[in-house]
Amino acid sequence: MQRTTVHHQSLAGRLFLAQLAFILCVSGGIAWGLYQQAEESTYAETGSRMLAVAGTVAAGGNVRAAVGSGDTAGLQEYATGVMDRVGVDFLTIMDTDRTRFTHRNPEQIGKAYLGSVDAALAGGSFTETYTGTLGPSVRAITPVYDDGGNVTGLVAAGITVDRVGIARDARLPELFAIDAAALAFGAAGSYLLSRYLRRATYGLGPSDLSHMYAFYDSALHSVREGLLLLNPRGQLVLYNDQASALLGLPPAGTVSWGQELPPLPGPLASLLGSGRDAREEIHLTGERILVVNQSAAVAPGPHGRRFGTVTTLRDSTDMEALTGELATMRTLADALSAQAHEHANRVHTLVSLIELGRSDEALRFATADLEQSQQLNDGVLSAVEEPAVTALLMGKAAQARERGITLEIEVESVAGRFGGAGLDPVELVTIIGNLLDNAFDAAAGSVALHLGNSEDGLLIEVQDDGPGVEPQIIEHIFEQGVSTKELPEGRVLVGRGLGLALVRQAVTRLGGSIRVFGGPGACFSVQIPVPPGPAAQAPPAEAAP
Repeated sequence: MQRTTVHHQSLAGRLFLAQLAFILCVSGGIAWGLYQQAEESTYAETGSRMLAVAGTVAAGGNVRAAVGSGDTAGLQEYATGVMDRVGVDFLTIMDTDRTRFTHRNPEQIGKAYLGSVDAALAGGSFTETYTGTLGPSVRAITPVYDDGGNVTGLVAAGITVDRVGIARDARLPELFAIDAAALAFGAAGSYLLSRYLRRATYGLGPSDLSHMYAFYDSALHSVREGLLLLNPRGQLVLYNDQASALLGLPPAGTVSWGQELPPLPGPLASLLGSGRDAREEIHLTGERILVVNQSAAVAPGPHGRRFGTVTTLRDSTDMEALTGELATMRTLADALSAQAHEHANRVHTLVSLIELGRSDEALRFATADLEQSQQLNDGVLSAVEEPAVTALLMGKAAQARERGITLEIEVESVAGRFGGAGLDPVELVTIIGNLLDNAFDAAAGSVALHLGNSEDGLLIEVQDDGPGVEPQIIEHIFEQGVSTKELPEGRVLVGRGLGLALVRQAVTRLGGSIRVFGGPGACFSVQIPVPPGPAAQAPPAEAAP
C-alpha cells in the first residue's frame, strides 16, 4: 500500500510569503508613485525653464524694437543662436496674429503659430503641452510689450516631449535604486522574522498548532494528577483543575500569566521556587499528603532553552492514611512483641530458677514482677479508655525497658477516662506512638509521658532528657523533611522521615494544637478539644525500667 506524506507549510513560511507579497505590492506602488513624481517634476521644471527662456527673450531690447518697428529680418538668426546656447528645441517669435517671425524650420516662417495664445494676448504668461510642427512639446508663451505697455508680439519657447522623457528617465535609476533598497530591507526583515517564528513554533503550521493546543489543553484537564507549569522565576504559567484543588489555587484559567504562587508550606514552596528536579518526593499541605515530581521544561534540540519547570502533584492522602494505619498497627505489634519478649525472658528466668531447685527465689522473682506489671496495668487500664492506646502504652513500656530507658507514664483525669468522646483511636496512637519514638531516639536515659483529660479536652505531653531542639529549628520542627537526629558529621537538618509531620497532621485533623519547648531536653505538648463528659478521677501510674 502506498503511503502518502502530506507536507504542511509552516506558520513562519506562510507569514513570510504573505509579507513578501505585501512588500512587493507596496514596493510596486512606491515605484509607480516615484515614476509619476519624476514625470511631474520633470515637466514642471521644463515648463519653468521655458518660461524663463521665453521671458528673457521677450524682455530683450532688440526683440522689442524689432517687433515694434516691424523690422524682423534679423530675429531668425538671433533665435537660432539662443536655441543653440540654451538647448531648446524651438524659439518662436510671432506677431499678435500668430504669424511666425522665427522657427527651427525656416520654411515655417510666415505661417501661423499652432497653439494657444489667448492668455498671452491678454498679458499673461503660461505653459502647456501641445502638438505642433515638431510633435508634442512642452512650451511656454509670454507677451512682448512696447514702451507703452501694449502687447506687440509673442514669444514661445519649447522642448519636445521626447527630450522631456529622456530627462525624466535619467532620474529613474536613482529612484528605483532607493525603492529596490527598501524592498531588499523589507524582504530581509521578513526573512529574519520568519526564521524567528520558525524556531519559536518549531516549524509547525497553523492547523498543527491548533490541533496541538486542543490536544494539550484536553490532556491538561483530563489527567487525574495535578499539573503545574512555572516560569524560571517560579511564577505561575498554567495549571489544571486538580492542581487548583490540591494547592488551593484560583480556578484554572482565571490567573494571569506570571502571577506569584500563593503561600505554601516551606518545603513545597522551596522545591517549586528552586526549579530543581524531584522524583516521588512527599510533601504535606494542610491535611493533604502530596507526591511531587518536578522536571525542567526545555525546548527541543541540543541547546534547548529552559522555559521553567513542569510539576506533577499526586494526592496520596488516602494511601498514606492506610499506610499510617498499617504503621500504627505495626507499632502496636512491635510494642506487644517487645512486651512478649520481655515476658518470655522472665518466664525463662523462672523456669531456670525452678530447674536449679531455687524455688524461693523463683517465687520472689515472680511475685515482684507480677506486682510491677499489675501496678502498671491497673493504673493504665483504669485511666485510659481506648484499648489501642492501652496496648500501645504497655508495649512502649516494654520497649523502654529493653532499651534501658526509664519511661514514666502519668495519667490524670477530672472528666472521665482518657480518650473516648468519639476520637479516632488510630489518630491517638499515631500521635502518642510517634512522640514516644522520637523521645526514645533522643533520650539519654528517661522519658516522661503525661496524659490528661479535662473539661477543656485531652492533653498529651512527652518530655525527654536528650539534647533538646535547637532554637533555630523549633519553628520548622513540624515541617516535612526536618529532623534533628544525629548524623556522623553532627546535628544537621536533613530530609528524613515524616514522624513529627504526621503528628501535626493527626493533631490538625482532630482540631487540636501542638507546641514544642526547648531544653534541657525536648517537650512536646498536644491539646485536643473533646466534648465535655462526666467527671471522674483516675490515679497516676508509673513504669520503671
